[in-house]
Amino acid sequence: MKTYVLITGCSSGIGKHCALRLREEGYHVIATARQLEDVISLKEEGFVAFQLDLNSSESIQTTLEQILEHTQGNIDILFNNGAYGQPGAVEDLTRDVLKAQFECNFFGTVELTNEVIKIMRQQGKGRIVMNSSVLGFVAMKYRGAYNASKYALEGITDTYRLELKGSGVDMVLIEPGPIESQFRKNALNAFKQNINIEQSAHKLSYTAVLDRLGNEAPKSGDFTLPPEAVYKALKQALESPKPKARYYVTLPTYLFGFLKRVLPTRWLDSILSRSSG
Repeated sequence: MKTYVLITGCSSGIGKHCALRLREEGYHVIATARQLEDVISLKEEGFVAFQLDLNSSESIQTTLEQILEHTQGNIDILFNNGAYGQPGAVEDLTRDVLKAQFECNFFGTVELTNEVIKIMRQQGKGRIVMNSSVLGFVAMKYRGAYNASKYALEGITDTYRLELKGSGVDMVLIEPGPIESQFRKNALNAFKQNINIEQSAHKLSYTAVLDRLGNEAPKSGDFTLPPEAVYKALKQALESPKPKARYYVTLPTYLFGFLKRVLPTRWLDSILSRSSG
């Protein structure tokens, strides 16, 4: 029996690495990406791949129909990985910029998840893994749009878990800290495209943000880990008979998870403010 795994956001980074590793383990991976050229590249690497734009309900519906035709109507695992980060102070984010962040990171993910849940309920089993972030439970400045989208994802995943109890469908959160990927590069592009630096009260701070995002990605270490770290958590989440509700990845996630439990809010705010850059 094939185990079908649907993964969003497979163009690079975490999504692509997990797709490769799961395929090595014998899973039947269905890889998706937003850009057609990335889908073509995935197919050239031997993946069953489909174009999926989480910003579009039409794309979600059409692509899911194509996927179900390929899998004979089965989806055993959904790994919701597709997302991006929109930097900028909250006061500099327009309504449209915030909507775009939520369309991808939240609304599209929830819409796809709801459709897959229907299939898993018919099967009587399934597992859904949400790739969240340490910024899903602690906030850092100049990441407000991303913070909010991941906080929302965490809240709705907790709700799913309660509502799906007894259905055979498990809901799991993975909460990585900094991971080597194209995330910083994409965030830099979003920042330049959507933030009016010259008109902002945060102009001086933005100069530092541009320097940080423009630098070469840091090397692996205690704070920034390769995508394999997320894969290890994902594999545990998929293969455990009783998966945990949350899987922490990277030292910052463990550290801030602990500090949030034990520190007064003002103390934690001070640490987060310094950590935000």
